[in-house]
Amino acid sequence: MTQPSFDLSDRVAIVTGGYGVLGGSIADSLAGAGVKVALLGRDGAAASAKAADIRATGGRAIPLVADVLDVDRLKAARAEVMKEWGRIDILINAAGGNVPRARSDVRPVFEVPMDAFDEVVRVNLHGSVGPSLVFGESMAEQKRGIIINISSMAAQQAISGVLGYSVAKAGIDSFTRWMAVDMAHRYGEGVRVNAIAPGFFITNQNRDILTIPGGGHTARAETILAHTPMKRFGRPDELNGAIRWLCSDSASFVTGVVLPVDGGFSVFSGV
Repeated sequence: MTQPSFDLSDRVAIVTGGYGVLGGSIADSLAGAGVKVALLGRDGAAASAKAADIRATGGRAIPLVADVLDVDRLKAARAEVMKEWGRIDILINAAGGNVPRARSDVRPVFEVPMDAFDEVVRVNLHGSVGPSLVFGESMAEQKRGIIINISSMAAQQAISGVLGYSVAKAGIDSFTRWMAVDMAHRYGEGVRVNAIAPGFFITNQNRDILTIPGGGHTARAETILAHTPMKRFGRPDELNGAIRWLCSDSASFVTGVVLPVDGGFSVFSGV
């Protein structure tokens, strides 16, 4: 019987949003597993700083300056990685997040500007589809590669205040399944596409919505915790085990899944 392998040594990964709270933790984890990591985002200084931090701890990392919505720049970034490391094995689509103008927490949804709705959908849905098509093309040529998208609890249940974000993440779930089937049919079993669906984690984007200055939680945060059987928010590093497994050969027969990492939020009825 073949033993499962979690070895990721010397594989090449691109992490979009790789200098954010969650994307940064994923990048650190992959680098710690021996993966060569390219950190992609619009903020060149932040990407360079994160790459330097990874190199300082013995990892291998480079910054890639590109907007996930700019296909031409993504193609240029792909060329940079291929020149540097010769292949692309893993893509983590960690760029995204809500747009404050698209929220309807304190106003009727009818007052949300359509351009704000469009913006949040483009950032979260188009911002994963574009990189998947650009970097996935290299994987198709290799007939081997892993794409991992980031879904959300907002794709599975109605979460108040975040219509555009919810629609975008539901689209991520559909895209993940569609892309998984198409890649396997056309390019074989070596190209896999999956997603993780994080529960609630405190990040720079939602800190003001979930926490009170000086300590404590907002009413919204308390509602979330009451609906989470584990009664706490997730830690960024708690996504990394699922990421490493899905990237490894131990998950070689897993494609098209959306894996919750949520402390039980998605399965609890509230009763």
